[in-house]
Amino acid sequence: MRRLWAAATTAALCATGATVTAAPAEASGGGRTAAAITWGPCTEATLKAQNAECGFVTVPMDHAKPDGPKIQLAVSRVKHTVPQEKYQGVILVNPGGPGGAGRSMATLGAHVPKGGGAGYDWIGFDPRGVGASTPKLVCDTSYAGYNRPAYVPVTKEIEKAWHAKTKAYAAACAKAGGPLLEHLRTEDSVRDIEALRIALGADKINFYGFSYGTYLGQVYATTFPDRVRRMVLDGVVDPGRVWYRSNLDQDIAFDRAIKVYFAWIAKYDAVYHLGRTGKAVEKLYYRHLGEAATRPIGGVIGPAELTDVFLQPGYYIFGWEETARAFSAWVHRRDPKPLRKLYDDNHPQTADGDNSYAVYLAVQCTDSKWPSDWRRWAKDNWRVHRKAPFETWGNAWYNAPCRHWAARPGRPVDVTGTKIPPVLMISETLDAATPFAGAIEARRRFPQSVLVEGVGGTTHAGSLFGNACIDGTIADYLASGALPKRLDGNRSDRECAPIAQPTPTTAVGRKAKERLSLMRYASWREGE
Repeated sequence: MRRLWAAATTAALCATGATVTAAPAEASGGGRTAAAITWGPCTEATLKAQNAECGFVTVPMDHAKPDGPKIQLAVSRVKHTVPQEKYQGVILVNPGGPGGAGRSMATLGAHVPKGGGAGYDWIGFDPRGVGASTPKLVCDTSYAGYNRPAYVPVTKEIEKAWHAKTKAYAAACAKAGGPLLEHLRTEDSVRDIEALRIALGADKINFYGFSYGTYLGQVYATTFPDRVRRMVLDGVVDPGRVWYRSNLDQDIAFDRAIKVYFAWIAKYDAVYHLGRTGKAVEKLYYRHLGEAATRPIGGVIGPAELTDVFLQPGYYIFGWEETARAFSAWVHRRDPKPLRKLYDDNHPQTADGDNSYAVYLAVQCTDSKWPSDWRRWAKDNWRVHRKAPFETWGNAWYNAPCRHWAARPGRPVDVTGTKIPPVLMISETLDAATPFAGAIEARRRFPQSVLVEGVGGTTHAGSLFGNACIDGTIADYLASGALPKRLDGNRSDRECAPIAQPTPTTAVGRKAKERLSLMRYASWREGE
């Protein structure tokens, strides 16, 4: 699935003067042991504020060759605050992507209401190839820069330019990735989680996954069912459509979600003056998108860049106001700076700015086989574009390096949760990044799971953001295992109001700002 480029802050780790706090444990199935993690103080402010500890765990690059080359995963921990007799174990958190850096996610427990997270040691980790884990995959930091071709290939020249660009990026990743490129599948990260469980000395793990992290959790549960205690999966991936087909599903869903956003802008026409109806706002957007092809906004924001700016509101209601203000500033004052800032914030031109994207491709391109024949891509994407033009071709080119990827693709795991304890799944009805039908399919495969629906909402993976109905369900589940009753049929089991759309005059609360900061740090952009 396409995810957004993210401005992820890299935090240094300090392991000097640390003490060993987790005993080695026997690996399941293999009889080997994993070295305990040596914990030391974290240096990143968000983690320090919650007295988090940081360290590294060493794992094989190829889990089939445990005596071969090793890599290191950067990990963090915020320990439980309840008495030891009420301790509930470790809970690992993955922010999604794939390619999202996750060490900051150890602070997530503080956002669980009613003290529901206090009984756990919250474990954040940067997956292999990501963030502070080593080696780190970086291919071409200029790839998301300005002066990119328009996404919609209305001419042969545009199509040829994108073919050359995506092929070159795949070649750059082949050169940069070396042997690691063959070991960045979801199954490799699942084995890493198992190694982390062993290093933590835990008999079982709890798991909290967002977006792609829900697929990672599903595959872990399928592979190691006896090691699962509780799972929260928010923004649920369809395990049966990995990954080419899931991107086409997204295209339809994003087009629907952006229309919801345009209608919201129209609702506040007195503020933004961009049109009194959703259709009027949509028409204005596409007019400026077309004009940007010949006269880029501020000289740099062309149609590809403008599409990417508006992709954020397709993912989340957070930032709706900021994007509307930026577009209004351009339409009415010809001020390009706010739009450019939005683009720059989410497309960092730093020394490791494409790390998240590189790992995204490394996982998705090798989890399953992608069509190699461009005629298949062109036929499918033009078909979808005709009814969903907003994101279809942007998504296609985002994933097109998979046609040239150097590493061999595997076969997706046949996900099943028949042996898994009750799992809590969460999704909003109009989530574009992980369409609701995928949550229904995952619920079907996990017969003891319960699905909570944010009815009518468009926010992707937005739990623990202040929605009392959803967040209260999470708190009860983490505290005691209690879940709503599972209902008959292919449907959700509890309906909640979605995360409320913003009002331009309403300030974002402190906790919401903290979560939004955490999201950006964790490479969700956004992200996703």
